[in-house]
Amino acid sequence: MRPEDENTILLKALDAFNRKIVVISKDFRILAYAGTDVLADGDRLTGKCCHQVFYQRSEPCDNCPAKKVMDTHSPSLRETSSSILNKSKRACLYAYPVSDPEGQDTITIFNFELPALEGLESDLRRANNFLHNLLQSACDAVVAADMTGKMIIFNDAAAEMTGLTVEEALESLNIRDVYEGGPAEAKRIMRYLRGEEYGGRGKVKKYSTNAVDKNGDKFPISLYASIIYDENGKEVGSIGFFHDLRERIHIQQKLEKTQLQLIQSEKMASLGKLSAGVAHQLNNPLGGITLYTKLMLEDYDLEDNAREDLYRILNDAQRCRDTVKELLEFARQTRQFMKPLNINKAIEQTLFLIENQTLFHNIRVKKNMAPFVPLVVADSQQLGHVFMNIIINAAQAMDGQGTITITTRESAAKDRVIIDVADTGPGISSKNLAHIFEPFFTTKEEGQGTGLGLSVVYGIVENHGGTISARSVLGRGSTFTIELPVTHETEKGVEDAEHA
Repeated sequence: MRPEDENTILLKALDAFNRKIVVISKDFRILAYAGTDVLADGDRLTGKCCHQVFYQRSEPCDNCPAKKVMDTHSPSLRETSSSILNKSKRACLYAYPVSDPEGQDTITIFNFELPALEGLESDLRRANNFLHNLLQSACDAVVAADMTGKMIIFNDAAAEMTGLTVEEALESLNIRDVYEGGPAEAKRIMRYLRGEEYGGRGKVKKYSTNAVDKNGDKFPISLYASIIYDENGKEVGSIGFFHDLRERIHIQQKLEKTQLQLIQSEKMASLGKLSAGVAHQLNNPLGGITLYTKLMLEDYDLEDNAREDLYRILNDAQRCRDTVKELLEFARQTRQFMKPLNINKAIEQTLFLIENQTLFHNIRVKKNMAPFVPLVVADSQQLGHVFMNIIINAAQAMDGQGTITITTRESAAKDRVIIDVADTGPGISSKNLAHIFEPFFTTKEEGQGTGLGLSVVYGIVENHGGTISARSVLGRGSTFTIELPVTHETEKGVEDAEHA
């Protein structure tokens, strides 16, 4: 037992203590109390129920820690998360059992100042909200998991990247399922995190791998990751920042394609100038050869063998003249008459000229042309040459048997008309596909082609402000795609202008 003077000092100290300290019985009646703010207008509180005095409740608080003390005979700390949101559930903060000398079980309750606690909880909520908003506003996917792989952070960017909702990921997604390699890849990354190879111990920087989305489709990512440690240095989880590389790779491929097109354009321009000069120099001697050969056939009575030789000379000279003609077209030395043109009509006119030729007797031409496509500004004769060249090439590639499918449509941006010419031929190897638009490149046997046809086509399409490309799968055929810019002029308006 303490001396009387010591008890007096302790009681004074408790009364001066700026916290409620209340001793209650098992029926929640106050047996003793201390603290400057426990008195209500000088009334004595002993014998009254604590929940009536402090919270004006007829029943004990829903989350009263004294209840838990009665059940467990152990100290209890109230959960404070709901008290701030719902004052009807408020309760004292801390309670522990006490046995007095007479053997009566009592409970001592500490009730810290709720305004102070609410301020701390408010600060904590603000900090949590800021952290949450910070993670959600991140451009990259932010993913964190505990050591079992269970998700504990999964932001909106991660949801957009994978196709999963945040709720689905937090409930059922394991970090091992994010990677294409599954557990093996996750294990490899953890090994790198614990090593020095990718940014130092506990970190991984710029590690390239593949992730998978909800449908199992893989896509490339660049990973920045760290191990999360507790205060004792023990690993408790990991956090990763996933940068989706699909858009970057798409832009890079587009830039590479544009660069190749620029190189091709420069090459075509240079060869065009060279071809024009060569063509003009060849025209004069070819004209002389043709003229004098015809004179010999007309003016002299020659043996049959000699006449046959002269006819061979004429045929070869004509082949040379045809080559020169294509060279001039390739160099764009012909006049253009540009006007609004209906692509469907131009294709129909081309098919009318060639579909009855012997080469097309066993070929099916399938037309999937959109009924209404915008007009393009073009030279009808030159576009006819483009379509005829591509369609005849397709027929020759199929050896006169197969299907040619011609499709026209408007682009999604409604600024271009797209024409696809697909065949069911043997296809073009990737090695040859890179060179098919180069002058004098041909896969045909000697004497069957000049190698200028697709070069001329490329030049005509480019001169019309369009693009042409080809894709092919060996054994399954090839597809040539032409894109031409649309015009807002009308055929009727041009006809009226010409008439005027």
